[in-house]
Amino acid sequence: MTPGMKKDNTGYDLKQLFIGAEGTLGIITKVALACPPKPEAINLAYLGLESFDQVLVTFQKAKEFLGEILSSCEFMDGEAVDCVTDNLNLSSPIERQPFYMMIETSGSNQGHDEEKLSQFLEHLLENGTIVDGTMATSPSHQQQLWPLRERISEALLHDGYCYKYDISLPFDSFYRSVDVMKARLGDDIVRCVGFGHLGDGNMHLNITSKTYNQEIMDKIEPYLYQWISENKGSISAEHGLGFKKKDFMHFSKCPVSISAMHQIKQVFDPHRIMNPYKVLPSA
Repeated sequence: MTPGMKKDNTGYDLKQLFIGAEGTLGIITKVALACPPKPEAINLAYLGLESFDQVLVTFQKAKEFLGEILSSCEFMDGEAVDCVTDNLNLSSPIERQPFYMMIETSGSNQGHDEEKLSQFLEHLLENGTIVDGTMATSPSHQQQLWPLRERISEALLHDGYCYKYDISLPFDSFYRSVDVMKARLGDDIVRCVGFGHLGDGNMHLNITSKTYNQEIMDKIEPYLYQWISENKGSISAEHGLGFKKKDFMHFSKCPVSISAMHQIKQVFDPHRIMNPYKVLPSA
């Protein structure tokens, strides 16, 4: 491949094979990085909503109103934020709501971007899509808000044991995954929460119990993977398969795809020495 070129359409793009391979096809020894300039203007909105349907409407409107300056769209359910405020003694600047969103813009004109975000929020408040919210334009204020999203995983560990699932789903079944697992697990667990990267359909579904419990695990797996498969999602959105999920790959990939992956592995690593026993299901 031609080093450092963004466009190089000469045959197969071999680097794509390494994405998601978790080191099972080889070792990357050199990379070329494009370093864009840091945005001059960053703004952050923290919103409260009454339903997940309103979360989806807000996401759609964010793309419509904010367009090219929209840089991040995160969602958290009420129990996820409760976990942060209860377990880490953080405080939310708005009253407790069933759902929350964090919407960030990044651009080159502070006044222009701030005005666009303000108009977006005013529109959603007026039509009742969001019920509460605050906007942070200063870095210090933003640093106070981001922990409400970024420290959820840390807060969940204070409950005891955390069963973590990194999945992707179509929006019509996205949050229903949390409701389904809550109904299945009932009082056996401390909590079941959902949060994640709404912009790319990535849900972090996390379940906690006071200690690790094999009966709870047996209720989760493979039931959850089967449910995800039936709803045309992926059992691993961004964190990979590793050891734990490799034998569940068939819930996201067909036999033909899995067979092709084994053949690719044989070409790149015929002696099976590259990060062995990971990613690919047992033959």
